[in-house]
Amino acid sequence: MSTDTTDLTPSEGQDLFGPKPVQAVLVDKAAAARSVATARVIMPNRTQIELRPMDLESLLPEGHRARLVWAWVERQDLSAMYSAIKVRQGGVGRSAIAPQILLGLWLYASLQGVGSARQLSRLVLEHDAYRWMSGGVQVNHHSLSDFRVAHGAALDELLSASLAALMTAGAVKLECVAQDGVRVRASAGAASFRRKASLQDNLELARARVRELKEQIDADPAQDSRRKAAAQQRARREMQQRLQSALDRLPELEAIKRRNGSKAEEARASSTDADATVMKMADGGFRPAYNAQYASDCDSQVIVGVEVSTSGSDMAQLAPMVEQIEQRLGSAPQKMLVDGGFPAHAQIDAVADKTEVYAPVPEARAKKDEQGQEVQQDRQDKHEPKPDDSAAVASWRQRMASDEAKELYKRRAATAECVNAQARNRGLQRMPVRGLKKVRCVALLFALAHNLMRTLALAPQLLGLGTTPSAAGMGTV
Repeated sequence: MSTDTTDLTPSEGQDLFGPKPVQAVLVDKAAAARSVATARVIMPNRTQIELRPMDLESLLPEGHRARLVWAWVERQDLSAMYSAIKVRQGGVGRSAIAPQILLGLWLYASLQGVGSARQLSRLVLEHDAYRWMSGGVQVNHHSLSDFRVAHGAALDELLSASLAALMTAGAVKLECVAQDGVRVRASAGAASFRRKASLQDNLELARARVRELKEQIDADPAQDSRRKAAAQQRARREMQQRLQSALDRLPELEAIKRRNGSKAEEARASSTDADATVMKMADGGFRPAYNAQYASDCDSQVIVGVEVSTSGSDMAQLAPMVEQIEQRLGSAPQKMLVDGGFPAHAQIDAVADKTEVYAPVPEARAKKDEQGQEVQQDRQDKHEPKPDDSAAVASWRQRMASDEAKELYKRRAATAECVNAQARNRGLQRMPVRGLKKVRCVALLFALAHNLMRTLALAPQLLGLGTTPSAAGMGTV
């Protein structure tokens, strides 16, 4: 076989060490031709339709957090939620969504930091974990939103039942409980706070608009116009109710301002969320917020008490929490650890026969003369009982002077502040609902989600996982 090399240039047929082999020269020419031609590749075609046969059960691996949430939900007694369903066997109407699905979706969403009902409804269509949880049932944001705030008593009962199971398993002992409040931004703007006269004017305008829309609905036979006017009437009626609630709360706010030395006429209530109160936040600013109170067992970090207050102060929150824990679990904590904002003398007296209070003793206030100058006085040890102290307050002062009490008090921050920080990390930054009752439902959902993960770590057998270390390590997905 012969190869013609007569068309090769001198540079193509030569190299540093003499003539190139004929095959090498041909390879070089082919490589040069390929570099000049356009590359042939396969581009994506995202308009093509694909049919993928797949069952929902195969979407999630074993031990996925969504599976653990469902394992907890299906072991709970949801009869109170079922009793609220109006559609019955043999009756008419569309079947309701099973409460297990809605509760499981909200618990998993709380763990993932999702607080919007609209966002959750989108995730049910797009995210494998939420698709698995819904099991192919279509869920819209209205159903999710209504369910979250419609079962406050049932959620409270679920918390009590789950705590009873943890106590039976030995995970919760109530030897030492830490309580702390976390101020959460309300779903109300600062500009929505109005004085009494402004609220009354807006209320009259809302009532007049409702009457006008009602007349329009009765007079217009067109169906589309009637539907639009009915929606507007419903919105105005809801605004009317919010304004009336704001007016009803003004006396309470005026009384608070009088106690603080402010003028009563300066009291203002929110026309968006009447229960929201302007509070001093952690960054030093003042914004509409709620005071969510969580009490947690120090040994297990399980939340044993939940309450929501419209007061920016923790001063009156100790006794109601101790009473709630006693009613919920049948016994009060042996020791309650709280920070310096809680121990009012009346509160200590109220719980003296139920628990021992551990809180820092404040320094004595300096006395001033008529000119505002500080008066020199003998400084008394703050731990020494004062003449007007009750027996419970005197005992508290002396107790906090001991080294044992100071060492025990260190557990407060490691428990209460840790639980509050986890709630913040899971999305408890701003309340997605309005009204004290609805806000408490959200706080209960966060407590249930938190305790579910603590159950996985402390008593996995309650989820049907056994007691092995590998079982306790599940649910991290």
